[in-house]
This record gives sequence, structure tokens and C-alpha cells, in this order.
Amino acid sequence: MTKRYTIKPDTAPRFLVPYREALNEEQHAVVSAGNGPKLVIAGAGSGKTRTVTYRVARLIEAGVAPSRILLCTFTNRAAREMLSRVEGLVRADVRRVWGGTFHSVANRILRRHAETLGYSSKFTILDSEDASDLLDACIDGAAIDTRARRFPKAAVVREIISLATNTGHSVADLVARNYPYFHVLTSQIERVAYLYAERKHQRNAMDYDDLLSNWRRLMLEHKEIADAIRDQFQHVLVDEYQDTNALQSDLVDLVGSKHRNVMVVGDDAQSIYGWRGAHVENMLSFRDRYPDAEEYRLEANYRSRPEILTLANASIEHNRRQLQKRLHAVRPASGVEPGLVPLRDANQQASFVASRVLEQRDEGLRLSDIAVLYRSHWHALELQLELSRRNIPYSIRSGLRFFEQAHVKDVMAYLRLVVNPRDELAWKRVLRLIPRVGARTAARIWEHLAVAENPLALVRSTDLTDVPKGEGWQTFTALIGALTAPGVADSPSKQIETILQRGYSEYLQGAYENADAREEDLRQLARFAVTFETTETFLTELWLANSERFNQPKGTLGEDIIEGADEDERLVLSSIHQAKGLEWRSVFVIWASEGKFPSARSLREPESEEEERRLFYVAVTRACDELTVCYPLTVSERGGEMIIQRPSRFVSEVSPALFQVWEVDDALPDPSGGRELATDLEDDGSGGLLN
Repeated sequence: MTKRYTIKPDTAPRFLVPYREALNEEQHAVVSAGNGPKLVIAGAGSGKTRTVTYRVARLIEAGVAPSRILLCTFTNRAAREMLSRVEGLVRADVRRVWGGTFHSVANRILRRHAETLGYSSKFTILDSEDASDLLDACIDGAAIDTRARRFPKAAVVREIISLATNTGHSVADLVARNYPYFHVLTSQIERVAYLYAERKHQRNAMDYDDLLSNWRRLMLEHKEIADAIRDQFQHVLVDEYQDTNALQSDLVDLVGSKHRNVMVVGDDAQSIYGWRGAHVENMLSFRDRYPDAEEYRLEANYRSRPEILTLANASIEHNRRQLQKRLHAVRPASGVEPGLVPLRDANQQASFVASRVLEQRDEGLRLSDIAVLYRSHWHALELQLELSRRNIPYSIRSGLRFFEQAHVKDVMAYLRLVVNPRDELAWKRVLRLIPRVGARTAARIWEHLAVAENPLALVRSTDLTDVPKGEGWQTFTALIGALTAPGVADSPSKQIETILQRGYSEYLQGAYENADAREEDLRQLARFAVTFETTETFLTELWLANSERFNQPKGTLGEDIIEGADEDERLVLSSIHQAKGLEWRSVFVIWASEGKFPSARSLREPESEEEERRLFYVAVTRACDELTVCYPLTVSERGGEMIIQRPSRFVSEVSPALFQVWEVDDALPDPSGGRELATDLEDDGSGGLLN
């Protein structure tokens, strides 16, 4: 017979941290809550991080041992910062708190219990590159003839396996849902996935997804270990809960099932990562899994002016599936509604934003206080060129500059070799896109082309040696012929469309996990190119945009931040996804047009449309003082046709009274005056582009 005894504290806890003075009423209610499950709906700018930090401090002051607290965050840095603040509050060693990402916590647990699952405790963790290399070996080991039909590259297979693991779907279901163009290859992809799992185990290795799935296996298949883990973690706190996937949500429920002191904190209105497995339903259904959960709302916003929050509230109200809340501003009103700016076209949109940024800088804002946000990377295409022309330094938080992306460089290489058949780098780049052509074969082919009187003619003839046999080479030579055909040869727009139609679209599907987004980039590049009469003028314009007024031109692929600018004195360009969690005094949202934002692809399903509206909500709530929403009235399509654009439904579905509508005219240029930003920023007047 076993008798259970609970040690009682000798006195009631004394709280030394002044919680009431440090927190508002909403935050204090969360921090001082008792035991049991808790759902905290934390609106944008409401002090969520501060609330979680003080909650951990309160638990420790209440007598909870640090080692019995599990704090899951989405970056290890966030966990370190929170715990550092906790340490400053309670003046105690909090290193025993289990704080970090789901993956880092899983790693610590599996180091203790790996043998139970057939691994050594010294198992290796494969990063993305390691995982792709091993998958390449598995593809070879599966005896798949990748030449007979284009088989997805290892990175794409890894994405399929990862999504299947994190969403709870089988590989076959995942291929059917997300990669229908690989449906005929499903059995082969499953074979590769099986070999991949087998070889990882043989090599005592796990990838990032294995860390979570193996932690889940421990909880489901090994009762003694699971009971010990459940017993240890008396309190489980999860930050950014709206971004958890199905596997992470399962782990939270499994670990917290004994004590049921599970506090999840997040904002369903900011759940914008569904495309990579995040499942907003985890948050929406929390009360279904925990019927006795107490619900709290953090609605006091410390970031934005009331006019901005009124727009945000009005927009997100149109989502049917959500946890209701209404942000209210702590800061006073500015008296100015968010600007709504219809522009003639994308070029005028770029000119307006650049001009207004310069005005705001003259009004006292630093460039780093201003951000331009967009739905898709190609939305910044015209703006990047305009900023370069005006010498306005900028940095991009959403990854590579548009013309630095691999798929854009591939297509531009085709155009370059048509204009200049002696362009060695362009030839070698496009040759390596052909199946069975590597760097050595490309170099041998170039040796023949370099001495040819007409390289474009030679590559299409039967006289060229050292070429691979098969359909890939035939497709390539047919494409070169199509690019130089009458009616296409001098149209950069038609050439880009031709490249996509004659094999490059299929190449994207097998080479990149975000193939659809990359193809959309290129289709928009084709529309942008409509305004240029020849391919040569198109390429020249892009080159000049990044080289005018500088001593050493670097071309369109170089860095385009002005030398002499302060390190932080740069305008921020960012996709909205990358901007989540950040804020700026002034924010421009561009391309707020129907079919662009929301994207046409997202309108196929109600769930996707609602995620797009959440994305608009995130964009709006990044602004502290000033918000400007822009959209072009027309867009150029292939053949020079001008298509009328409607404003985004996220704009038209709210009251017009929430906006101040701007009317924009083009001023006549004054050749006698004017000032360019570079003269203010350069230290020595030398100019130049930084690499």
C-alpha cells in the first residue's frame, strides 16, 4: 500500500515584485491567475511578452520550483530574454526553468531517453543541408530514374516529409493535397521517405521534425517516462500559440495532462503561417479540449494610434472563425485617419512612396522608422528600382532582393544570352538547368560556343559536340529557337512567358518547395517587362538603376545600399510575414489590390481568405503613428493591355470613413533644383555600392 504525501509551504508566499504597479488590469489578471488551464487572447501591441515574463516570475515567487516550469517559445532568443527579465525581477537563478523552442526542449528530453527509442544519447541532429544530402543518397538508393521523368529535388522531398510529420497527414495525402503535380510519383516519394527514416536511425541521427515526433513517441509508447515528464512539469506556458502545428499542440496536451496547468498565449488574428503547417484551429478549439479553461483578453494596445486600431478592428471583424476581441488604444488620437492612396499604376505607386518617404525624413523621421510592407516579394519590384534611382538606401527583411533570387537570375540569364550571345556566365547558368548537365559539361559546351561565329545558331545545330543525349537537350534547343523567333526576340515580356511555358515552370516544381510563389514572381516580372520596347532596353534599365551616379557599377545583382549612410539609416522593405512582431512609426502597405492582396490563389478556399485577412490585420497593426495603404488603378498585361484594378476587399469591405483618401498628381520636373537623399547621407561624396 502506498501513501501519498504533499509537502506544504511553511508560510503563505510573499510577493516582492510590485505586480499591480507594473501591469495593467488585464495583464495582472493573467499573471495572478490560479491553477488550471488558461487561454490568453493577446492582441497586437498588448504587452504579451511582458505578461508571460511576469507570470513566470509570479510562479517562482509562489513557490513553484523553476525546474517544474516549461516555457515554450518560437525562438530560443525570446526564451533567453524572458528568463533574463525574470531573473532580474525575482533575483534568483532561473537557469533550471525549461525554456526554449519546442525543438530545443525535445532535444533535452531525448538526450535523456534516446536509448528507449533505439538511439544513442549522442545522436546527431541533421540541419536542412545535411537532411537534403541524405535524401539525395536515398533517392539514388531507391533506384529512381530521375532522368525519365523530373523527380523532385531533395529539398522538395524534405518539405513534403516535414509537412506530413507536422500536420499528421501521410505522405500520400500530403502529395495529393499540396503537390498534385507529383501524384504519379507518390509511391516513389513514399519509398524515399521510408529509406530516409531507416538511414537516419541507422546513422543515429534525427532531423528537426524527428525531435518532435520522437518526443511524442515517448509520451505515447513509454508510460513510465511519460508519467515522469508529466509529473515534472507542473506548469506549461506556450507563447505564440496561434503558430503551433498539430504535432506541437499534441505535445502540449500530452505533457500538461496531469497537472492541467496549461497556459497558452497568442492571437488567432495573427495566425499567418498556415502554408508551413501552423494550425489556427489549435487556438480556436482550445476550450473544446479544456472545457474548464479560464479565458483572458489583453486588448489594451500600447503601440498604435486609435485611428489605426479602428481600421484593424473593423477589418478583422469580417473573419467568421475567430476569438472575439477589440483592441483599444492607450495612446491619444492623432486626428488623422490612415491614408488610402489610389495610384495610376505600379510606377506611380513607387514614385509616391519614395517621394513621401523623403518628406517624412524631412519631417524628422529616420529612414529606419519607416517600413514598406507587401504581400509578395514581387510587389517591391518597381519600388526597388525607384529607390535605387533616387539613391534612397534600403534594406530588405524578406530575404534576397528581387533580382538576386535564383529563379529570377535564371530567367534573366536567358534574356542576357539572347541579347549578348558571348555572355559566358549566362550560358553556363542556363546550361546547368538542363538535366544531366553539370559544371564540367557546361564548361565544355561553352568552349565550343565561345569560338563560334553565331553561338545561338550553333547550339541549335547538330554540329555541337559534348552535348547530353535526351529530351532535356532537345527542350533546351527548342527554347533557344523560340526566344529568338520573330515577334518574341525583341519582347522581354513574351520571352519570360516563353521560358515558363517551355520547361522552366516544370523545373520550378521539382526544384523548390515554394514553386508556385516563384512562378508568380516570374509572371509578374513578365507583366512589368511589357513597358519596355526591347529586351536590350529592359536589361539596360535594370543595370542602370543600380549603377547610375556611382563610381563602380555592380549591376542589378549587387547590393544597393548607399555607401556613407549610417548603418541604421535605411528604409525597411519587408514582406508582411517577416514583419510580424515588429513595429515602425510609419508604415506603407502597397499593392492593396484585389487578386494581389489577397492573392488570387488564396481566394479558392474560405480558410485561405481568412488567413489573408489576418495578414492584412498584421500589416495594419505594425504602424505606430501613420499608416498609408496604396494600390495601383491599372496593371500592364502581356501584349500591352491595361487591366483595371479594384481595391482589395480588405479596403472596400470597411467603412470609407476610416480612411483619408489621397489624390496624387505628377508634378512637372524642375531641372534647376531638387535634392537627392544621397548628398545628405554620403560622408565623402565617393558614392559606390556596398557588396
